[in-house]
Amino acid sequence: MLGYTSGMTNFSTILNWQGQKWRWLIPILLVLLFLATLIWLPWQAQRMEATDRQEQLIADTLWVEQAIQFQLNRNEEILRLIGAEIDNSHLPPNAVLERFRTLMKSNHEIQRIVWFDENDSLLASTSDAPLPPKATLIPARGQSALAHGKTQCMPPSLGTNGKNAYLLSCHIPLVKDGQAKGSIVISYRLAGILDEMVPWWFAQDNQISLIDPDEKVYADRSAGGSGKNVYTHIRALDLPGTQLSLRTNSNKSEPKLLANLLVLSVILLSIGLIWSLAALWRDINRRLAAEGALRQQVAFRAAMENSLVTGLRARDMEGRLTYVNPAFCKMVERTAEEIVGRIPPMPYWAPEAIAEYQQRFTQLLAGTVPSEGFETIYQRANGERFPVLIYESPLVNENGVQTGWMSSILEISELKRAQDLSRQQEEKLHASARLATMGEIASMLAHELNQPLAAISSYTTGAVNLLEAGNSDKELMLQALGKANTQAQRAGQIIRSVHEFVKKREPSREPVSIAAVIDESMPLIELQAQPFYVAIQLSIEPKLSPVLADRVLLEQVLLNLTRNAIEAMQANSPARRILRITAETANPHEQDGPALIVVSVIDQGHGIPADVAEKLFSPFFSTKSGGMGMGLKICRTAIEFHGGTLTHRDNPAGGTIFRFALPVSQ
Repeated sequence: MLGYTSGMTNFSTILNWQGQKWRWLIPILLVLLFLATLIWLPWQAQRMEATDRQEQLIADTLWVEQAIQFQLNRNEEILRLIGAEIDNSHLPPNAVLERFRTLMKSNHEIQRIVWFDENDSLLASTSDAPLPPKATLIPARGQSALAHGKTQCMPPSLGTNGKNAYLLSCHIPLVKDGQAKGSIVISYRLAGILDEMVPWWFAQDNQISLIDPDEKVYADRSAGGSGKNVYTHIRALDLPGTQLSLRTNSNKSEPKLLANLLVLSVILLSIGLIWSLAALWRDINRRLAAEGALRQQVAFRAAMENSLVTGLRARDMEGRLTYVNPAFCKMVERTAEEIVGRIPPMPYWAPEAIAEYQQRFTQLLAGTVPSEGFETIYQRANGERFPVLIYESPLVNENGVQTGWMSSILEISELKRAQDLSRQQEEKLHASARLATMGEIASMLAHELNQPLAAISSYTTGAVNLLEAGNSDKELMLQALGKANTQAQRAGQIIRSVHEFVKKREPSREPVSIAAVIDESMPLIELQAQPFYVAIQLSIEPKLSPVLADRVLLEQVLLNLTRNAIEAMQANSPARRILRITAETANPHEQDGPALIVVSVIDQGHGIPADVAEKLFSPFFSTKSGGMGMGLKICRTAIEFHGGTLTHRDNPAGGTIFRFALPVSQ
């Protein structure tokens, strides 16, 4: 009995489990059925609407194609009637031309109409533009069709009204009793065909194009915007001799998934059912899941805040400090308890910048939050100052209401040190480049100084000889000493130019005349040009506005660019060794910023290959065997230091044009 009872208990348990299984299975099946309906109905509705739109587009395209074809055929018939009238009434060219113009007044898509006789001689034309002979435009097969009285059209060609203004020219033969009586050529603007023959309502909903079999677009009209490439159709035009098609591209997108109220109702009911089934399970597990998530979030937030190197600071609408992270406390060397809850002035404010802090704090309270970061200084507890970069943003709660401001603070001491070091290295590099430049022109300088010194020696020797000979001609003595003085001043000017160029100094930006910079650099430029017999041409716009720049840095840039230009022309014939230097004001109407002073160094040398141009301004890249590869890099850095740009392009006459542009001093 005990075994029987135990067996019955197990059997009952199995039945209960099976019953519970079926009770859960039926709702799951219903849910799956609803989900299948939810997916199928919107998809089916979407497909039906898409099919309807495509069919409507095809019908409209066919209608437009027939309208275009009808108008072209109508024009052909009118021209054939004019041709018959020409033959029957022997109309003079002026009367024929008047009929052509009457036809063009009512058909604005026509560009011109031309009448040829049987010998292809031009009798009348509505336009003075030249027209190639018919025999060069119509292939042999088309010529045969013309001989049988059939109209032939030429492939589209560019007209004279501008870029992409394609024309379609059709030859209409005039034949009577099997004999050719001449021909009439009518030329259509393909863009005009779309503008005049396509209804506005169709162009508003579609992008219409005339294309060839290679899908080259000859004309396009898109009043309502570009097509979405969702609904398209191509319809060939019946134009003998050419293959043009009318392509329509609807600017309508795919139909929305929820296109009708019935589908939306089914979806809402299905969502409601799924939500009601899931609500019970969600409510049971929500509390435990929320508690676990809260613990994880608190732990994660604490770990994140402790690991940040960026200082975070929160303030309420009154400016009271409500939160700081450990990174900020470490930055100012104060604990959170010391500063949280305080209102300005803050203990980490530097006394010398109190006015700046108060101004920014007032702007913040007024709701003026800077869109970009700003730099200032803070002080640590021991009084040490350090630079910081601060970003401010509104602090908004879960209801979208602003409750204060959030700040991100970055200590930029290392960045400042790196910038200072980089600036110092750059200055050393500029100095080295100037010394390298002077090393190259040292020998030329010695040769150039030898001439005025030799002249001084000759003039003074002559004066001594005059004195020794007892000649008291004062005028002759003054001439000799004056010439010696001129040569001494010339030598002194050369030495002063070199001294100003190579001496170590801090960059100083001040209003500088570009014309004066070029004039003061000319002695050194001429020194570089003389050994290679290079002629120098100057073209400086009068009364150039000054630029805010360092004069010596600009002289260094000019010398580097002119030296490169001179070396590029070494292999030229003497007649082509011409170096041009121009300075002009850029047209302020061609740019958004202030006016620019543009200096160009133009040579007729070997030019710059494309593979070299890509790396031209890279550091340590040089095409010279003994070059350091820093000259052009230094030039670009110096110009960008002044807020300008340095570019290059090919010289149409051969060689290269280097241009640097600097903003006019405001």
